[in-house]
Amino acid sequence: MRGVYRVLAFLVAAEVAIQASFIVWGDAGMGKWIENGGVVDKATMESAFDGGDAPFAEFSAFMFHGMNGMMVIPSIALLLVVSSFFAKVPRGIAFAFGVLGLVALQVTLGLLGHSFSWLGALHGINALALFSTAAWTGLRVARVTGAPRVEKQPERVAV
Repeated sequence: MRGVYRVLAFLVAAEVAIQASFIVWGDAGMGKWIENGGVVDKATMESAFDGGDAPFAEFSAFMFHGMNGMMVIPSIALLLVVSSFFAKVPRGIAFAFGVLGLVALQVTLGLLGHSFSWLGALHGINALALFSTAAWTGLRVARVTGAPRVEKQPERVAV
């Protein structure tokens, strides 16, 4: 079960990296579209999100970012917490809940960022914290459960 725990932790970290690539891909496509005369306004975005035609090819990256961040990553984080109860990793439950807490904060910041744009900066910083915590959670499995420690027996003194 430690292997499952470790894979899930690394999967969360990998998904955060994928999230970053999605948002940059979408932003780059939108920038290119604007340079070619495209206009981004409320009607453009509402039409695209409500099933209309995407204004530019990379628009799907925004959809992937949203779905991945609100469904896939939280699901993996929940599975990490469940696996932590069976993995018997020292402090594994605490680390798994730490990852889940950062995921919950990330989703909250992402949703509130549409109303308070300054939260977008915290969304980016929290993504780095989430990536680091998830990666460390996976790495520490080998560190804390690696080679068994050899207890040194007390030396007997011959009299």
